Amino acid sequence: MSAAEETTGEETPWGEVTPEAARRLLVAAVDAFAERGYHATTTRDIAGRAGMSPAALYIHFKTKEELLHRISKIGHERALYVLDTEADRDGTAAERLAGAVRSFVRWHAERHTTARVVQYELDALGEEHRTEIVALRRRSDAVVRRIINEGVRDGEFDVPDVSGTTLAVLSLCIDVARWFNARGSRTPDEVGELYADLVLRMVGARTAPDPK
Repeated sequence: MSAAEETTGEETPWGEVTPEAARRLLVAAVDAFAERGYHATTTRDIAGRAGMSPAALYIHFKTKEELLHRISKIGHERALYVLDTEADRDGTAAERLAGAVRSFVRWHAERHTTARVVQYELDALGEEHRTEIVALRRRSDAVVRRIINEGVRDGEFDVPDVSGTTLAVLSLCIDVARWFNARGSRTPDEVGELYADLVLRMVGARTAPDPK
């Protein structure tokens, strides 16, 4: 599945990227980075996938690294929004944690090509851009940690090490992007349900919430 096809419902893939030529280049970069890795991909590779000349890329992006930064920032902001939305819903900590995991996993499965680039090419960013993306990752960490802390406070969860468990939960969810296959036996929804159940067991949830 290409980055352009990673969409559900009425969402427009990369609709916030304009003009259309810039969007084509960004989608081509996602596919190239996911397939070959950032360092093995050239600007000529990206432009060729977009059906454009190499010179055309520099009209919209100064460097290959700027392209990666744009992809990474948009991806991390989308993933953070998914977590924030579920964390802020009404309900018990178990319900909100299950919803957050379910949605976060589904995002990484439905957009596995994009997510592989977003989550695993961080070290290719320059120092300034990397610092910005790390800050977004820390916000995602804080959302999950807050839910777990609230569950411990309210007696719903039994978690001796909240920070370590938060890291484990996020790592479990993010790794879906590495192995998920759209032609495989499980759908994104099914993987989301499975992982929500696994995480509730991980935190020692007293009761399992009904899936939404």
